[in-house]
Amino acid sequence: MIKACVFDLDGTLADTLDSLSFLANQVLKEFGLKELPRENFKYYAGEGATMLVRRILRDAGDPDLTLLPEADRIYRERFAKDPLYKVVPYDGMIETLQKLKEEGILLAVCTNKPQAATDKVIHTLFGDLFDIMVGQRDGLPRKPAPDSALLIAKTLGVRPEECMYVGDTATDMQTGLSAGMFTVGALWGFRTREELVSNHAQALAEKPTDLPGIRRQHDQTGCK
Repeated sequence: MIKACVFDLDGTLADTLDSLSFLANQVLKEFGLKELPRENFKYYAGEGATMLVRRILRDAGDPDLTLLPEADRIYRERFAKDPLYKVVPYDGMIETLQKLKEEGILLAVCTNKPQAATDKVIHTLFGDLFDIMVGQRDGLPRKPAPDSALLIAKTLGVRPEECMYVGDTATDMQTGLSAGMFTVGALWGFRTREELVSNHAQALAEKPTDLPGIRRQHDQTGCK
């Protein structure tokens, strides 16, 4: 039986594409590099800030990543100051979270976004709906390593198999499955149905409001 729902942040709980693209392109302009299209950031995001900076530098004209240390530093500083630029919850997400809470489900965030930015975004958009938020921090491997998801389960006092993990990328599917959680692909997010299916999503949700029903169906089909 599912007792907790664990959510990715970018592309799952909130649409952060404008935030990521705006801040990253500001950094690129500072180094005289070309700006990159907003849609590209659906694929730059998902594996932490440094990986995003590595990807944008390669595509913007620095294939050898000679600018990486300074660009990474500047991006992190600016992101820490303003991680909420044009960030909005997906339609139906707040209602879905409230419904899950009413059903007695614990709620968690599991993201590669830095911890301080995670805390600020979640508290601003969702108040106190979440029981725990685990972002990128020293000593904790980034997703798709299962460590952060397993830390959430341990802290909440539930078994991994009692958690439903919801995310929108291959990284999320790999994280949830390797943690032993019931893993649901979010089709409203940054990546494609094909990516989620090929990375063994155990269920797919067309929209956030589908999630309570998916949880109930999972419990009714003999889940232990």
